[in-house]
Amino acid sequence: MTIENDFFADLHVHTNYSDGFFSPEIIVQKAIEIGLGAIAVTDHDGVEGIQSAVDAARDVPLEVIPGVEISAFDRDKEIHLLGYFVDYQDSSFTRILEKMRRNRVERMKKILGLLSFKGIKIEEHEMFGMGKDRAVGRLHLARVMARDKIVRNTKEAFDKYIGDKGSCYVRHKRLDYREAIAMIKSSGGVAVLAHPVVTDVDERIPEYVKNGLRGIEVYHSKQNTSDNQKYLKIADEYGLLITGGSDCHGNVYGKMLLGTAGVNKRSVDEIRESAKEGKNDQE
Repeated sequence: MTIENDFFADLHVHTNYSDGFFSPEIIVQKAIEIGLGAIAVTDHDGVEGIQSAVDAARDVPLEVIPGVEISAFDRDKEIHLLGYFVDYQDSSFTRILEKMRRNRVERMKKILGLLSFKGIKIEEHEMFGMGKDRAVGRLHLARVMARDKIVRNTKEAFDKYIGDKGSCYVRHKRLDYREAIAMIKSSGGVAVLAHPVVTDVDERIPEYVKNGLRGIEVYHSKQNTSDNQKYLKIADEYGLLITGGSDCHGNVYGKMLLGTAGVNKRSVDEIRESAKEGKNDQE
């Protein structure tokens, strides 16, 4: 999807507060350069990068939507839920996210231990030196492995060692999807199923809707036109909000995805209105 003169919003963007390459300030700068009207900062299990992005966009024509991407489980299936217009300063919300980040650290230590058994030694400070407030993930590790020429690229790191089918895979503690949806809702946010073509849980969507799911990421950089049409129909069938975003991580995969997928102003306004309605229902 190309950016034209009309308002265009990329609602799935990661910063270096999780596994993105760029700081929130640089993300804002690049979003302005390519003409975006809005971005949603949706770091993994963390909201610490939002305020920096909001501050950077204070005097420029770019809306920064506070968001988060939460890893959750549905039975044995991992799904990711995006939360939009969350209250990122809510202490009860951030406490749960902090616990989730601690779980990420413990998981990473176990992965490093398994790699060590295979003769691949990576020091903990390589992974945790970025600061305790940032959500460390497997992509961080894949970058280090590629940099040190343990693997040819990050894809090989996942395929051979740390991906879901890799020899050093460690399942990490995640919330049940119902808890994750409730958590987003309690923070004043709107819960959306992320990258459905990747998650591959189409048959479970009706159950998610019953448990509070409000939207689906119809447009994503890994989805083609046929995928988009399929999820548009699903959104219409279940009365779901339409969202979209690039899932930008910077230049991690050899190109800058920012702005390659997203939605128009009408969709952003509908998500915003849904968040307001949810907050009114809680009052």
